[in-house]
Amino acid sequence: MTLVGRTRERGVETLTLDAPDTRNALSAALVGELTAALTDCAEDPGVRAVVLTHTGNTFSAGADLRDPPAPDTFVALLRQLVALPRPVVARVTGHVRAGGLGLLAACDITAAATPATFAFTEVRIGVAPAVISLPLLPRTDPRALTRYYLTGERFDAPEAARIGLLTTTGDDVDAVLAPVLDGLRRSAPQALAETKQLLTARVLETFDRDAAQLTALSARLFSSAPAREGMTAFLERRDPAWVL
Repeated sequence: MTLVGRTRERGVETLTLDAPDTRNALSAALVGELTAALTDCAEDPGVRAVVLTHTGNTFSAGADLRDPPAPDTFVALLRQLVALPRPVVARVTGHVRAGGLGLLAACDITAAATPATFAFTEVRIGVAPAVISLPLLPRTDPRALTRYYLTGERFDAPEAARIGLLTTTGDDVDAVLAPVLDGLRRSAPQALAETKQLLTARVLETFDRDAAQLTALSARLFSSAPAREGMTAFLERRDPAWVL
């Protein structure tokens, strides 16, 4: 079963997260397939840019609690998106939660349809948005992250654009992205790669400085008693014990 679909049109490779039954949860298998597809894109001179999108009503629900990837594997995927020598454009028509927001933040340009919603739900299952902070903290409004990290509240696409999580939003995401993709197709491949390096240098410095610490934090929290209670409650569709 293929979890990441691949198509190409005029130099733009579209990678489609295709596990709608799990709301495109980030399983070890899905992360592995996406990593392999991105590696192919980086090595293929016929790829000018990459679009990352999804099937179903959810871009990604975050980590697959039944089959999560190892924290260092997920960190490597996020870094690969940031460092890929091709622009990566996220196309979102549904909802994004937890680790899925890390994927968005690692992309260079992000667009979502107006009905999309977003939430950092980690605190509600007893963990923290640790490794996804590597691309999020350098690129997103810190006061907004403070609120949404700590509360797990949902917010909408216009708010996601205001705080820097999205580049743009609109009722028709493909209409919004049309001039973006046209611009990338008109740009010299080497110039795109060098310009992306300029833009991502600070984000990659954050990975190099903080990845080991945040990976260890994620592993510790996911193995904790509060996380076991939070994940069990989530799977049983009930409130965890700490809810007042």
